[in-house]
Amino acid sequence: METVVDLADVTVARGNTRILKSVSWTTHVGEHWVIVGPNGAGKTTLVRVISGREAPVSGTASVLGARIGSHDPAELSTRVGFASQSLAQRIPGSEKVRSVILTAAWGQSVSYHEDYEDADTGRADDLMAVFGVSGLTDRRFGTLSEGERQRVLLARALMTDPEILILDEPTAGLDLGARELLVGALNEIAGHEGSPQLVLVTHQIEEIAPGFTHAAVMSDGRIVAAGPIEEILTGVTLSRAFGLPLTAGRTDGRWWAHGIDAPHQGTGSRTVS
Repeated sequence: METVVDLADVTVARGNTRILKSVSWTTHVGEHWVIVGPNGAGKTTLVRVISGREAPVSGTASVLGARIGSHDPAELSTRVGFASQSLAQRIPGSEKVRSVILTAAWGQSVSYHEDYEDADTGRADDLMAVFGVSGLTDRRFGTLSEGERQRVLLARALMTDPEILILDEPTAGLDLGARELLVGALNEIAGHEGSPQLVLVTHQIEEIAPGFTHAAVMSDGRIVAAGPIEEILTGVTLSRAFGLPLTAGRTDGRWWAHGIDAPHQGTGSRTVS
């Protein structure tokens, strides 16, 4: 199988603190991954590495055949789409929606009156239609609701027709309706032939769209389990990562997880799958 992401003993440190600790992880074409784990597990740092935004201090990281740290990050940015709250914060509130999407073609978050080809403007218009934001074309980014912003950012992340699409907690701050619209959009992308590899970071199991095929569970800067999603998202694995007894499962194609009710725990701290 063709390799997409290949990490070997990757460590990332800030000062004397190791954020990632000897992480090894490989993905292949045709797989869609979700990365779950508690806050502070290292999820965001992991995807910053595979997006080329952060280089390891030791170990090797290769994405789409390019070694992180030895290739131009700007070149990789056209092949790896990235949507996150941190990106949203860098986009001026005065920027118009169409411009927010178009500027991704130049790897920028602010328009400097660039000239775009018809193919670029056509793709931006098509993406706005796909994500239901065509009516927001001339709205300023700062006036959008959280749900509207996330759909605009998803369209922006797909502007360069990337081979990988990374989504760092895209449903954070969304109400139930907006969350379900976004989950539906992700499921549609995952089911489309020739879609980019999706990598979704979340700590909310309920946000996982049915189209995701694989999962990696993180805790304390390490990947504690990775593989086919039905083998990984178990109560046993999640209990180990989150440090409390959990049960997990899938109903009608959607994943769920919750704490084991106290009356059923007995005197021990057992976990169930």
